[in-house]
Amino acid sequence: MRALLVMTVLGRDRPGLVDRVAEVVRSHDGNWLESRMARLGGQFAGILRVAVPEDRRAGLERALAELGREGLSVVVHRDEVGEDAQTGQPAILEVVGQDRPGIVREIAHALAQAGVNVEELETECRSAAMSGEPIFQARFQVSVPRACGMEDLRRRIEQLAEDLIVEVRFREEPAGTSVSPDDVPRAHPHEETGSD
Repeated sequence: MRALLVMTVLGRDRPGLVDRVAEVVRSHDGNWLESRMARLGGQFAGILRVAVPEDRRAGLERALAELGREGLSVVVHRDEVGEDAQTGQPAILEVVGQDRPGIVREIAHALAQAGVNVEELETECRSAAMSGEPIFQARFQVSVPRACGMEDLRRRIEQLAEDLIVEVRFREEPAGTSVSPDDVPRAHPHEETGSD
């Protein structure tokens, strides 16, 4: 039997961080399933999901905790997928506008009020090509519950965009298929994560 674990990773950015985590996972017969990682400022942060034999789980968690001596903080949670999971219509919401405080909060609040679950969020602030003014961009990957009307949600988002003076694009996505961890082929950590 295999345990599914979700962990967050945070440490000062330097070469070899992904390799170090992958080495620990692999040395405990773990399989690196999926991850989202990025350099933010001078820090490297990420979240990843692994499968590990149940009898190796405790050892893996201890080994990951010991990475703190190397300046790498790893917090591990057991993956409880399925217990509270709710299915909905996948959709993408993209936002672009002049940067100012509160954009994410206002959009996230509107989505929460509609019962929409934010599954992924990517944001960045960059300088406009001509004016040099700060431009904020966000991409929300969401799951819209069946009880929430898609057109009603679209109207609410468009109204909010007018209030925030931002441009939005909202589109439905084809329903994805879930992949069982047992269906994911095992690979060497360097093949799983790529170079860092």
